[in-house]
Amino acid sequence: MSMYKIFDVAGSGLSAQSLRLNTIASNMANAESISSSPDTAYRARNPVFAAVFDQFATPAQQATASVSVKGVVESEAPNMPSYEPNNPLADEEGYVYRSNVNIAEEMANMISASRSYKTNVEVMNTAKQLILATLKLGQ
Repeated sequence: MSMYKIFDVAGSGLSAQSLRLNTIASNMANAESISSSPDTAYRARNPVFAAVFDQFATPAQQATASVSVKGVVESEAPNMPSYEPNNPLADEEGYVYRSNVNIAEEMANMISASRSYKTNVEVMNTAKQLILATLKLGQ
């Protein structure tokens, strides 16, 4: 495999983890939001990734894989009703609906995404150092 393909693979991983971190930030920013109906209440969002293989690579090129974002899906967990009759957003029965974001889960996802991002950066730095060391051999 070409050393330069490593940058493509790690770069796709960086892009995917960046999207994941942005989605987590959006979820955490909306964790305490409320609405007057469960249909309009904020729902946690999660990106869906898939490995994409280079199916047209010849045996000499050695096939590589990269990360592709298939989309962002909303959580199916129910929104939490809360009885607050004095809230201006309360429905006729006095309920407001909170988002279904689980802060502890989002924090765990954030740690995982940031570690994956850091790992991809380390892969790129190591590949760069190997290429530079190879170039120095010719001096």
